Amino acid sequence: MKRKLILPAEVKVCATCSYWDGERTVNSELRVVVVGESCAGECLVQSKTSHSLNDVRGETENCVWEHLAPGDPAADLEDGG
Repeated sequence: MKRKLILPAEVKVCATCSYWDGERTVNSELRVVVVGESCAGECLVQSKTSHSLNDVRGETENCVWEHLAPGDPAADLEDGG
């Protein structure tokens, strides 16, 4: 069984950014994001593959990290897995 990670939505990693297009489940009520331990996706801003747990605080160039707000289309995945 693959391990899942539960992240507070405020943590500044790729998986919690609205511009990250990877496999995740978002629960806007609990304000958490659930991803696979070794999940990767695409950063839509940088057009490159990015690991879900990539810490974006050190990425000063070309990173436009944006919080997953409850009204975001990505948050519509709520309870989807």
